[in-house]
Amino acid sequence: MALGYRLYSSLTSPYGRKVRMALGHLGLENNVQVIHADTLDPDDELRRINPLGKIPALVPAVGPAIYDSKVIIDYLDGCYGQGEIVPYGYAERARAMTLATLADGLTDALLLITYEARFRGTETHGERWLLHQHGKLDRGFAEVLSVLKEFSAPSLPALALSCALGYADWRKQIDWRRRHPELVTWLDSFRDRFREFDKTAAP
Repeated sequence: MALGYRLYSSLTSPYGRKVRMALGHLGLENNVQVIHADTLDPDDELRRINPLGKIPALVPAVGPAIYDSKVIIDYLDGCYGQGEIVPYGYAERARAMTLATLADGLTDALLLITYEARFRGTETHGERWLLHQHGKLDRGFAEVLSVLKEFSAPSLPALALSCALGYADWRKQIDWRRRHPELVTWLDSFRDRFREFDKTAAP
């Protein structure tokens, strides 16, 4: 099956990982060319594909580029899946997108904490900004735990949550495993049932 897709991403992007996990689940991983993109390089081809310079971005053989990981997965599941990742019904789809956005918000906060250290340095950390991000994490984790049963593999919310936790493990900014043992159990179960998680881990 030659699909002619190009996926602009990186091996360390949690959002790109989410798309690569979906590709694996749908049996498409060998039919999509993954192209490393440098979001900080002004000359990278990515900026022609997505003017915002964000990853992931999917380019079909015909038609315009598709960007934002949830949009890409929704498109791929609609074309090649059977509603396992993103359900078909309006209410069910809205709920799945909402929960995936909640999990992505955890990743967003973790990334902003990383960027604060990377681009400003430890001497110039904005303490108020960091507290703001940690507040998002505290509230976000509390909400996830209250509806954890809705994060079932291979749904979009489950993919998003696993990538958030995987990114937290990789960056080691927060001790989520000690604070949230229920999520440790959840991730262990997810990994056992969804092999694409380990296959797409950051190097």
